[in-house]
Amino acid sequence: MHLPRRTGRAATAIRPGRVRIAAAALVSAAAVVALTGCSGFEYVENVCGSDEYPVLSVGSTGSSCVSDKEEPPAGSVRYPKGKVPQEVGDKWDVYWETHTFDKDGKIITVPDAG
Repeated sequence: MHLPRRTGRAATAIRPGRVRIAAAALVSAAAVVALTGCSGFEYVENVCGSDEYPVLSVGSTGSSCVSDKEEPPAGSVRYPKGKVPQEVGDKWDVYWETHTFDKDGKIITVPDAG
C-alpha cells in the first residue's frame, strides 16, 4: 500500500503574511465605514404601505393611511397633488407638521404646531 507523502505542513495552515494582510483589510474597511457613516445604507421609512395613501385631518396636523380602495374618512382629506409626503422626514412630511386645511379647504399654518 502506498500512502501520499506529507510535506510537513497542514493543508489548512494559514501563513502569517496572509493574516496580516487580512487584518489590514478589515481595519481599512472598518475605517471607511466609520468615516462615511454608512451613508450607503440609509434606512428610509415610507409614510404608508404599498396599497395605501396618506390623508390629513382637517384642522390639525394629524394624518393616517387609507386603503387605495377607500375614500378618506370623514374629517380627513387627500393631500394636494405634488404635496404628498412619501417618506418620513421628507420635504412634505416636515411641511405638514405645521400646516393643515381649514374647514373651507384652505391651507393654513397650525398656530400651536411645532
